[in-house]
Amino acid sequence: MQAPIILLKDGTESHQGKSQLISNINACQTIAEAVRTTLGPRGMDKLIVDSKGSALISNDGATILRHLNVVHPAAKALVDISRSQDAEVGDGTTSVTLLAAEYLKQCKPFVEDGLHPQVLIRGLRKGCQLCIDKINQIAVKIDKKDAAKLRSLLEKCAATTLSSKLIAHQKDFFSKMVVDAVLQLDELLPLKMIGVKKVSGGSLEDSMLVTGVAFKKTFSYAGFEMQPKKYEKPLIALLNIELELKAERDNAEVRVDNVEEYQRIVDAEWKILYEKLSKLHECGVKVVLSKLPIGDVATQYFADRDMFCAGRVPEDDLTRTQKACGGAVMTTVHDLTAKNLGTCELFEEMQIGGERFNLFTGCPNAKTVTIILRGGAEQFIEETERSLHDAIMVVRRTLKNDSVVAGGGAIEMELSKYLREYSKTVPGKEQLIIGAMAKAFEIIPRQLCDNAGFDATNILNKLRKKHATDGLWFGVDINNEDITDNFVACVWEPSLVKINSITAATEATCLILSVDETIKTPKSQTEQSEAANRMGMGM
Repeated sequence: MQAPIILLKDGTESHQGKSQLISNINACQTIAEAVRTTLGPRGMDKLIVDSKGSALISNDGATILRHLNVVHPAAKALVDISRSQDAEVGDGTTSVTLLAAEYLKQCKPFVEDGLHPQVLIRGLRKGCQLCIDKINQIAVKIDKKDAAKLRSLLEKCAATTLSSKLIAHQKDFFSKMVVDAVLQLDELLPLKMIGVKKVSGGSLEDSMLVTGVAFKKTFSYAGFEMQPKKYEKPLIALLNIELELKAERDNAEVRVDNVEEYQRIVDAEWKILYEKLSKLHECGVKVVLSKLPIGDVATQYFADRDMFCAGRVPEDDLTRTQKACGGAVMTTVHDLTAKNLGTCELFEEMQIGGERFNLFTGCPNAKTVTIILRGGAEQFIEETERSLHDAIMVVRRTLKNDSVVAGGGAIEMELSKYLREYSKTVPGKEQLIIGAMAKAFEIIPRQLCDNAGFDATNILNKLRKKHATDGLWFGVDINNEDITDNFVACVWEPSLVKINSITAATEATCLILSVDETIKTPKSQTEQSEAANRMGMGM
């Protein structure tokens, strides 16, 4: 009798075949269950507490999945697509996870009946392409030349995104703020040029948009109190220089053998510092900002000459100040010229809540803005920031791709009807797969109804009937437990959000269906001993 061939290391786990595929599908269903209830304007929030005890409250699908630390290898695919959706378009992270899980749920009976996964994958890819073509065909283009129309469109898209967030009651206030912020940027629409500062206290409506730069008052030495806190049209120097006495001593090695020589070194150090300070004063600079510390001698020197200074300014704030006010970040003061200096209409220091802020407004370039968020609990302000990030991303995408579709389950019902009708025109197994995809799309309006406490079966029947006749943009009416034309109701979403969502969900489904075996290698001796040490330290 021939001896068995041992190919894999002892302790290797191997799962394969139909049962393995169904196990992966079940894992993905569990992931979808975690975020299912967060969808839509009536979605619930999740409270996640990490190992350190810090709490996070959110209803953003990508944020929740990122903090769940999913270990199942197949389920990680759904976490990845929600992240990619967040990075690409900012919104629709819960929808993409639900859609992928529903595709898998509809494919599960076919897998159990022995249909080959490659046949399923082929059918899904064809269905995905049909959906993208249909969206491009029916999406409504907006004329970018009409500024008023474009602004109205952007505000509606931002309001639709915010309607499912914690700040839904203030969506009109924040959608205007988000659109103002994005329209200030240059044509590349760089996200990092929108600064967000959080200040506890006050109400959400106290949040403000600064057309320019605002940052918290930096650490300051004695003498700072005497500096003026308001200037009109000041010259601004942006530096990457340490204006402190110890700077020269730390950067050199000096050997001395008598007190006079040491005194000369100290005098030289003071002379070098005063040279730098007098250069700044001679150039007519009124505001000095440095990435490195500005010491007490320099602070007092500037105060005596009615100049304002701030040291240890965060790099992103300094970059945004340069972008808004002009000038350049200098590493020496010896070639300061007018073109290297920035300016703005007004610089002032202002009290916002319990913090002091430095504000630069009326900037000549004005390619950057700062949103100052107010609110009660820290977690609440952080969730507000995440919500605004989603809205900003959606407005940016709408500006670049100026076509929209109706939200609230309307586009999904239309795609479902289209695929169902198309499936009747093709023979064989493909008909069943495209029909299953058509059914999967209904998960979005169904979940919107479930989360709002509506009778989902009743509303879906109404929607099917309406879409079968002429109701192209009819979706769920959250306010009246009915159906309505969501295009007229201004529930709009960029068509790119839906295209990206369908593509990502299909890719993830095809990826999971194409896996027919999972091999888990055992831990090496080194890893096992490290794990044992960690457990011992924990005990």
